[in-house]
Amino acid sequence: MEKVKRNRLHVGIVLLVTLTAGLFFFSYAPAIAGDRERDRIQGLVNSARVTLKEFIGNPDYAWFNANLDHAKGVLIFPRVLKGGFIFGGSGGTGVLLVKDEKTGKWGEPAYYTLGSLTFGFQIGGEATEIVMLAMTQRAIDSLLSSSFKLGGDVSIAAGPRGIGTKASMGFPSVTVDFYSFAKSKGLYAGLNLEGSVISVRDSLNRIYYGKDVTPADIIVRKDVRNIKSAEIRETLQCKC
Repeated sequence: MEKVKRNRLHVGIVLLVTLTAGLFFFSYAPAIAGDRERDRIQGLVNSARVTLKEFIGNPDYAWFNANLDHAKGVLIFPRVLKGGFIFGGSGGTGVLLVKDEKTGKWGEPAYYTLGSLTFGFQIGGEATEIVMLAMTQRAIDSLLSSSFKLGGDVSIAAGPRGIGTKASMGFPSVTVDFYSFAKSKGLYAGLNLEGSVISVRDSLNRIYYGKDVTPADIIVRKDVRNIKSAEIRETLQCKC
């Protein structure tokens, strides 16, 4: 009888430990998933920094480097995928950083998507790195909305590219809201961002900062911080 009691006690302890471990696992699993998601989102900031450094260090983008200091904000899309036959489309996620006009320092990143649907003669596909300079206050104001269309709500032009642009590297006299610069790999007939839509990625901003935030909270009120954004802000600050 005593042996039976001991066996029942042992089984009870095993069941209790198993149940406790199971509860611990299920309560901890979302935390693991959350950490992985935050790492993935941080990876986008890291990739944006790599793209930015490639543009800064490339002599073909001399105009970009000369006018980066004049920009009010920088949108960086490290990977925009395009492709199609007759019908085509593109899409990618990136980050925006805005400069404080009083201090000259760059603020925390906010997440956005770039998407478009085009029709016409096009064949092939490519992965494109795109950096956009927000040159006007209207450009910044548009980024505070949930979404807007390039070429409709705001103006956009392809930024000069090539070493031959050195003679005209000064601040542009024509007022354009956004200048776009792109690096592409693969086969695709041109790059035209007119008609593309830029939208806020609220879900990514929420995960990155640990709470619900709007672009205004990040850009204007500066209510949130993430210490892991230090490297990309430093790269913009020193252009190195």
